[in-house]
Parts: sequence; structure tokens; C-alpha cells
Amino acid sequence: MILAAAANQPTLEDFGNDVWWIVLIKVVGVFVVLVLLTLFAIVFERKVVARMQQRIGPNRVGPRGYLQSLADGLKLAFKEDIMPAMADKPVYFLAPVLATVPAFLAFSVIPLGPVVSIFGQQTPLQLTDAPIGVLIVLACSAMGIYGIVLGGWASGSTYPLLGSLRSAAQMISYEIAMGLSIVAVFLYAGSMSTSEIVAAQADGNEVSFFGLEFTGPSWYAVLLPVSFVIYAIAVVGETNRAPFDLPEAESELVGGFHTEYSSLKFALFFLAEYINMVTVSALAATLFLGGWRAPWPISIWDGANSGWWPLLWFFLKVVAALFVFIWLRGTLPRLRYDQFMRFGWKVLVPVAFAWILAVATMRAVAREANLSTGQVALFVGVPIALLVIAGLLLASRASNRDTRLAAREAAAGSNHPTEPEVLPPPGPRRRPGGPSRAEGGFPIPPMDLAVPPSPRLHRRDAVAPEGAVVGTGRRSTATIEEDVDD
Repeated sequence: MILAAAANQPTLEDFGNDVWWIVLIKVVGVFVVLVLLTLFAIVFERKVVARMQQRIGPNRVGPRGYLQSLADGLKLAFKEDIMPAMADKPVYFLAPVLATVPAFLAFSVIPLGPVVSIFGQQTPLQLTDAPIGVLIVLACSAMGIYGIVLGGWASGSTYPLLGSLRSAAQMISYEIAMGLSIVAVFLYAGSMSTSEIVAAQADGNEVSFFGLEFTGPSWYAVLLPVSFVIYAIAVVGETNRAPFDLPEAESELVGGFHTEYSSLKFALFFLAEYINMVTVSALAATLFLGGWRAPWPISIWDGANSGWWPLLWFFLKVVAALFVFIWLRGTLPRLRYDQFMRFGWKVLVPVAFAWILAVATMRAVAREANLSTGQVALFVGVPIALLVIAGLLLASRASNRDTRLAAREAAAGSNHPTEPEVLPPPGPRRRPGGPSRAEGGFPIPPMDLAVPPSPRLHRRDAVAPEGAVVGTGRRSTATIEEDVDD
């Protein structure tokens, strides 16, 4: 992937000099792009998941159903706004806003292209940049946690509170892993500015391997594969997406922190989630996939990285990252919460620390000993990789020691690894003739029940087999008879 450099690469000096109407155009443009990408991502997700599950998906609103997300947004905006009686009204109202606004702000430092001409004014296709541009994205994503926590707390309900606390713990945990994964990128690029990180991936790296020189790849996804994998896993957990959507697990928490929200406030939480998906996908393209630069072999064309063409390459990379989000949702089952948190703290964070030490050691040895890239990889990288692999094997062997010993004893016939069946304690019979728990049967519902009539219908006697327990659907006149043991 040899990327061709562009002469109109923006630098930090190019920002802060635009006239006010150029800044206004950029602000409106970023807002419109994020809203349109959200509408696209929703339809794209539903179409892709439907394709994976061999069904049609949205096909009614608009041509081939592509306006379904727009219809859903309008429906949510005009639905009745219901506020719980026990809610803290000011906080309940501000929580969705607090979750949505940082999601928009984080996209302000993402470079979308080189310096272009807008109505005769030369300006970079980026709203702004700073020497700590990546940290701005991390700070904005961390601010969104407050909206989720306050939304669950202000609802005045148990399940939203549990969902918000679970979401806060999950997002903070994986925010740490995500931050550690990009430290190696800072070490290689020598900057935390997003535009300069893109510039650092412009040309292929000149690699010298014991006198043999050739041009190697420049994307950090290839040079720093461990960082890229950790980042990819961490952002899925940090954005609460399946299979890590545990704060919104409908089997446990109804709907999570936004259970008590409806109408436009619920739509804002929904909007924030998809904008965060777009932002982390754009950040992945910026940090690891060359940013707005065209991949090889398109980069062979001289005009691929100039003008407005880089917008196309950038958004193609973003859409590819969004497809990975959707692919994971349609493929993997949801993890258990304790397993998920244990994986983040005991696997991702330690591996990220070890990888940072390895990269820093290789960079320091190459600079101090004046070694070539191939020599550093052979004399430093290979021993470190062998040590890491050996440590992982020893840790895995230690964690599985009890299982291995039990399996070895079972193979020798000295014990029985399978415990005897544990039955529930004895109890009374549920009804005459039915199995009891004393006989080893689990309690089962009676099989001769009849469904009571709807309360909306006129009262009438319910027809049921003899001896069955039937209600009329009316609270005041229903009579319940119970079978007891003789």
C-alpha cells in the first residue's frame, strides 16, 4: 500500500485563518454529513442484517425502502412526549442533549480531505485541528457518558439506573483500552494532530533489511497490527454495540438507560449512538487506514489525492468500518457482562501496555544503536514476540490446570468428572395425579388451563374442562379455586 503524497497536505498553520462564512459552511457541512450518515447507517444496517438472515428488510418507504430511517425519525419527532412522574425534569430533559452534542463536536477534528478551493478561498477539508486533536475526540466521547448516566438516574426507575451504571462502567473501561491502543500511533507519527498523522502515512516507508532496501507499507493498520486490533475491539465495546450492547440488554434491563424515554428525546439517544459509530469509524480511518488518501493501486493515479476525490476514499473507508460493526451484530451472540468486563481489564489493557513497551523499545533501540528496520525487527521484535507468546502460553496453562488434572484423573478411572444429578428439594404436589418434586420432576404448569376472555368483551362465563382454574377477566367478581393435596 504505497500511498502517493499530495502537495496540498494541510498543516497546523493552515487552520484558524478562514473567513467567518467559510467556517459557517464547514460547521453546517459537518452537521449535514453526520445526519445523512446516520440515516444511511440505519438503513444500511437493516439491509445488511436482513441479507445475512435471508429476508427482505425495509422495502416500503421510498425506493427499495431506502427512506425508512427518515420516516422513523419523523415518526419519533412527532410522537407524544411522555415524562415519568418520578423523573427529575430538568436533568431528564438535558441528558439526551448532553449525550448528543459531544458526538457532533468530536467530528470537528477529523480530516476529510486536502486543501481545496471553496468559492475562491483555499481551505482544508477539516473544520479545525490542534496539536492534541486526537485527545479532543477522546474527551468528547468521554463527555457523552455523563448524558447516559444522568438519563438513567433522572428517569426515576430501577432498570434505567442499572443500565446507566452498567453503561458507564463499560464505556470507561473500554475508553482506557482505546486510548492505550493509539499511543503507539503517536510514537510512530510523532504528533497527536489528526492532519499530521494522516501526513505521516502519506509515503511508503523505506525499509532496509541487511542491505536490501525496498518500500514498505505506510498504513499503521499494517505497521501496528496489535494497536489496530485492540482499537477495533475497544470501540465496539465503547459504543455499546452488539455483541457488547450489554447496557441495553432487553433480556435483562428491558431497554437500558433510555427505557423511560420517548419521542424526540429517545431519538437523540439513538442519534448519538450512530454518530459515535461514524466518529470512531472515521477516527480508525484517520489513525490506521491512511485517512483521506487513496489506497493502492488507486494512488498510482496522480489526481487521486487532490481536489475533492479524497472525500470519496475517506467515506468508503468509513462505510467499510460501519459494515464491520453490522457484521459483528449479525454474527456474534451477546457476551455475559462479567466476562466482557474481565476481558477488557485483564486482557485488552495488559496487552496494550505490553505492546506500548515493545514499540517504545524498538523505536529507542533503532535510534540509539543506529540499526536498520530489518535489524531491529530481527534482534528486538522477534525476542519480544517470543517472550509474549511464551507468557500467554504459561498463563493459559496455569488457568486451565485444575481442568487438565480432573481430565487426567477421569481418563485413569480414578474419579467421575460429572457430578450426580442435583434435583430440587421435595415439595407438595401441585395437583392430584401430577408429578411432584419428590419424584424428581420439576414443577410444570397444568396442561388443562383455558385462556380467560378479554376484559374488553361483555362478561360471559368461561368454558373450561372440569376442575380447571379459570378467571372471567374481571378483578371484582373473579373466583379462584385451588387444588390442594388430600
